[in-house]
Amino acid sequence: MTKKDIVRAISEEVGLTQQQTKEIVQKTFDAIVECLVRERRIELRNFGVFEVKPRAARKARNPRTGEQVDVPMKYVVTFKPGKYMEAKVSDLDATEMEAANPKQQNNQQPPNLTTGSDLPPDGPTGRWDT
Repeated sequence: MTKKDIVRAISEEVGLTQQQTKEIVQKTFDAIVECLVRERRIELRNFGVFEVKPRAARKARNPRTGEQVDVPMKYVVTFKPGKYMEAKVSDLDATEMEAANPKQQNNQQPPNLTTGSDLPPDGPTGRWDT
């Protein structure tokens, strides 16, 4: 769902134009961001808590070169859902989850190419070095 979808749904429900609703939704998002910058925490009852937390500096590796890289400390936004959201999400039943994710409807596992168990005996093993 996109912000445009949210605007459309709210405008239909409350009877405002989409332009009016878009301004309200955008101002709400802007207020959340400004509050996070200013106070570093915003708690929305029955929804959740957004919080700005520091992430420590660390050493990482460049995946292309393998070279070690210093990653500086930075601030990140975390979200912890509220009880109401947790309850609504946990109430989803399997049919709703399957409808939302059609790729997993048939519950088939992909073949394991490293062992070749699903391939004929003389077929490839999935290894590039053979």
